[in-house]
Amino acid sequence: MFDYRNNIKRILNQTTGDEQSLRNGLAAIKLILGMTDGDQAIPKEKKKSSIELDLNQVNMLLSSLNKLLRAPGDVQAKNTALSAIQKLTMTPQVDKKFRDNLIDLKKNVNLSKTSNEQVNQKIFEQALEKKEKPKKDYRKGKRYTVVRLLSGCDLVDDGNRIVYTMKESQIHSLNLKSGDIVEALPEENNPHYEAEILRVVGFRKLSKMEVDTISTFKYAVVQGRLGHLSISRNAQGQKLRIRGKTVLLPIDSSKYWDDNIQLVDGSIVDLAWYDGDVRLKKSPADAIQIRWVYQLEQPQKATHVKKKKDKVETQATELPKLALDLHYQRVGIAVGDNQNEALLEGIVTRYNGIPIPVDAFQGKKKVIENQIKDLDIVILVTAFAAHDSAWNISEFASKYNVKFAVSSSKGYQSFERALYRAAKGLPAYEGNQTIQYEKANN
Repeated sequence: MFDYRNNIKRILNQTTGDEQSLRNGLAAIKLILGMTDGDQAIPKEKKKSSIELDLNQVNMLLSSLNKLLRAPGDVQAKNTALSAIQKLTMTPQVDKKFRDNLIDLKKNVNLSKTSNEQVNQKIFEQALEKKEKPKKDYRKGKRYTVVRLLSGCDLVDDGNRIVYTMKESQIHSLNLKSGDIVEALPEENNPHYEAEILRVVGFRKLSKMEVDTISTFKYAVVQGRLGHLSISRNAQGQKLRIRGKTVLLPIDSSKYWDDNIQLVDGSIVDLAWYDGDVRLKKSPADAIQIRWVYQLEQPQKATHVKKKKDKVETQATELPKLALDLHYQRVGIAVGDNQNEALLEGIVTRYNGIPIPVDAFQGKKKVIENQIKDLDIVILVTAFAAHDSAWNISEFASKYNVKFAVSSSKGYQSFERALYRAAKGLPAYEGNQTIQYEKANN
């Protein structure tokens, strides 16, 4: 630093008391002090060149970038990185080059997307995760015998006393019949149901004295216009016959019209009736009951009913179709753990099939066999099916000549291609082989 002391001493010694001399002395002293300020300006400039960054933000940025490198497109990592970059960009005294680099980094972080490999890896990891077992104490379940009704069933104890009455919505997927032995618990969480069936454990043949014989007509097709609906055939073209005679069954759609059930031309239903009902001869419409209505995308809709369009179905109709028509075949969707999403069912209905959920996490072979044997096609989504159940499904599909294919994920294209392979008799697994999927002519 410049030593200004001797200079100031000389100026003071040469300064007299007159006004002009004092002014000259003051000007000289200011000049010397200005020289000292110039010396101090150098470290100030050096101080401006050093940037004080927030180390917490830097650490957050580095950790989030590491996560993005391991899992591109990770939403949480992207948001954390963008937040840290924004705060670092606003750091005072940051130079232009550093700021430009941060801006470029922000753009690249925004462009980070999840790759197919990452999606498949995540699905694989989810499949390997141990699923939490349902909080059911099977030791408390009591055994009952099933007595099938036209809709639903009764559960009777050893004393032939009716203990519970189950609704069709609870047992339809189980394909129960009279004589099945099940374990059940009283339903405490849902006031609409009396009990919950835990599993099927056996079967015993019931005598005609114990149970009324029931006949069924599955996958019947509703035909006609609103107010004049009837049933004469099923989806396979078989005629409806009662006691050997062909019947044209009129349908009163008002009995089955609400937010969830809408009978129109093209609806698919299951019929059931007691063989001993005396009304079958003179008034079969009074004796025959619709047991189940399959939820399909109907070709015609009543004008006075506002039908809400499902986003998944809207998306499906916008995608190009394969050259495939299932002609109302029954398609089992083996996905399990109550993950039967509308996307998969929408694909089946798009190709004129009847979607039927199959619980691929149900370990009992008897239950799985009952679900598989009446199907035409079954698609197994391997990412969400238990390993032992996958073998059982494949085994029963072969036993009952059910067309079978495998989808590695719940993605639209993977499931659609599996459906195409099953219907066309192509290999069940796509693998690395080249398979031609013919597109529909628009």
